Amino acid sequence: MESKVSWEPERYLKYGSLRLRPALDLLMRVRHDSPRRVVDLGCGPGTVTTVLAERWPDAEIIGVDSSAEMLARAAAAYPRLMWVDADIAHWRTDVPADVIFSNAALHWLDDHEGLFARLAANLAPAGALAVQMPANFDAPSHRSIRALADGAKWSSCLAGARMGSVMTAERYWTLMSSLFHSVELWETIYWQRLQGENAVLEWLQGTTLVPYLARLDEGQRAEFLAELGVELLRAYPVRAEGDVLFPFKRLFMIGAGVR
Repeated sequence: MESKVSWEPERYLKYGSLRLRPALDLLMRVRHDSPRRVVDLGCGPGTVTTVLAERWPDAEIIGVDSSAEMLARAAAAYPRLMWVDADIAHWRTDVPADVIFSNAALHWLDDHEGLFARLAANLAPAGALAVQMPANFDAPSHRSIRALADGAKWSSCLAGARMGSVMTAERYWTLMSSLFHSVELWETIYWQRLQGENAVLEWLQGTTLVPYLARLDEGQRAEFLAELGVELLRAYPVRAEGDVLFPFKRLFMIGAGVR
């Protein structure tokens, strides 16, 4: 993640249960009974990290993130766990991990071939790498952000802002198979029911929009969000029930047994 960007834990956690569900689905598929050392890369406010601690109570559990705001929230909520301030793009460990778990974080980083190889190198021989990333960058929500940010009005202010990206599932299969003896890979679309005046806009402010809004002053942020909100209401109209359905595709992969 971009270390200079300020993250808002409370806004992120507004939809905490929906954001946690993919992590739980990923964790259910990790087959490691007694790891000694588990690392949560891009741990954010620590919600997933504490679930890892519940799954493996005898393991050393370490949460790693580069956001001071998120780590402060995590340490306050879960003081018994270990929290490390580090850029996950360059993170390394002196003691190999048995499980490296990363939920909705690695899509912010470039060069996944190099990144995943480095992560595999930080695992014990029988270790596992478990990763979940958003795979909805072609959704109307994300297309609307890019179209607005790349337009004449905002392009100069928002040059360099990015929402992350992922490769195709086939490329990840090839990559993971080159690093691990056993590979699982799947995609899931979560049909999320959101409520609020412009619920999709609120959701996006917790994650995807953070690097964009960081480049704008207060007045610009309000104007940009107002313009984006109009487009999002067109793409995701409020239903008769007063809610919005926001489909969200996510990509999962687990590699076990380092080659």
